[in-house]
Amino acid sequence: MTRPTRRGVLAGGALAAVSTVLAACGTDTSSRYDTGYVAGDGVSQEIDAADRGEALEFSGTTYEGEAFDSHDHLGSVLVVNVWYASCAPCREEAPNLKAIAEDYADQGVSFIGVNVRDEAGPAQAFEKKFAIPYPSLPDLDATIMYALRGQVAPNAVPSTLVLDKQGRVAARISGAADPSTLRAMIDRVVAE
Repeated sequence: MTRPTRRGVLAGGALAAVSTVLAACGTDTSSRYDTGYVAGDGVSQEIDAADRGEALEFSGTTYEGEAFDSHDHLGSVLVVNVWYASCAPCREEAPNLKAIAEDYADQGVSFIGVNVRDEAGPAQAFEKKFAIPYPSLPDLDATIMYALRGQVAPNAVPSTLVLDKQGRVAARISGAADPSTLRAMIDRVVAE
């Protein structure tokens, strides 16, 4: 039997350490909320009505099992928030989004979340913790994100879109939504 060399022992130890780190990447990181996300760049943009593109069309089934189709919201303003539970800026903006959704509900403004990472358990726990008053659609296969391509960067989470009454993107925020900025965006689109 060959006796292990110092180099072999060190290599084995390094391999074990790397294996442990890689194994941790596949585990639930919900308790480590401040890591593991890719934030948006914080840029907000409003688009003049004459410069808006085609209406966005997307659909899905909420975590509660209800069908959702963006086409059903034509004629009213729809706010779309892209998020996932272990995203620190998503948690930071959640209380503000809750308040804004409640404040604008009587003006016919609807909200929908698009969760790009979570199964039902973590997503619904997040929604319950922050008392989110609007539904979210799971998008683990990126079907909705594909429909939003060109409007939301795939790695910019959270992101928020304000769709006008024709379903076109009127405003967008890449990164955590500043509540006063989002309210001003919604006000302008509601007033159109």
